Amino acid sequence: MDYLAEILILAFGAAIANNFVLVYFVGICPFIGVSRRVDMAFGMGMAVTFVISVAAALSWFFTFFFLRPDAPWATAIYNAFGGEGGSDLSILYYIVYIFVIAASVQLVEMYVRKVFPPLYKSFGVFLPLITTNCAILFACLEIMKGIHGAADPWGIDKALTLAIFGGVGFTIAIVIMAGIREELDLCDVPKALKGAGITLLVAGILAMAFMGFAGVTKSLKSMTEDTPAAAETKEKPNPSPAAPAAVVALMSKECDA
Repeated sequence: MDYLAEILILAFGAAIANNFVLVYFVGICPFIGVSRRVDMAFGMGMAVTFVISVAAALSWFFTFFFLRPDAPWATAIYNAFGGEGGSDLSILYYIVYIFVIAASVQLVEMYVRKVFPPLYKSFGVFLPLITTNCAILFACLEIMKGIHGAADPWGIDKALTLAIFGGVGFTIAIVIMAGIREELDLCDVPKALKGAGITLLVAGILAMAFMGFAGVTKSLKSMTEDTPAAAETKEKPNPSPAAPAAVVALMSKECDA
């Protein structure tokens, strides 16, 4: 498959077809808690996109060079201290990812507090909660899955594509939800459904809408690959030119008999 097509399919899948929030249901806490106003939701989406990109780049670096089985740098250090063979630090995946995410969130919090004080105040407790945002850890684990034991391990390009467009998909989902919730404030919502009830119903409807894109990535992949019919035609050997003569000879023998 063409490299550019593979990157585009990965980007479309992370942002739309396999949306982290509405398909895998990760990152629900900020999705519900910070989707009351569009401006605040957009700011949260940008913060999550930045954090998930930084965390993904660092996670790929540590996974590729240190944590995966037979990682080059970890193996070199292990052999330098008298070890033999390769190293395997895959047991540290979760611990390293959590520390990477926490450090990335701390950088974002300091930057937003310094440059955008109103936005920092509007986030409140939800900005530190990015540390526990499952969407970021989910992206790191997806990158790990593309590296650990893969015949063609992911490069930094695929890792950043998944992270950036995963953050874009999170932003799209939370902004759509915020726009709907602003309109719901002007609607006559039944008392039993006000608050979290109507929010979860809207989230479920949005999830069903995004399910309509489930088969798009498969269709895009099939368009970039050879069709099964073409593959069978390529593999099917040409008929032997001597075959008709053999059939005629066999028929003549049967007739003589």
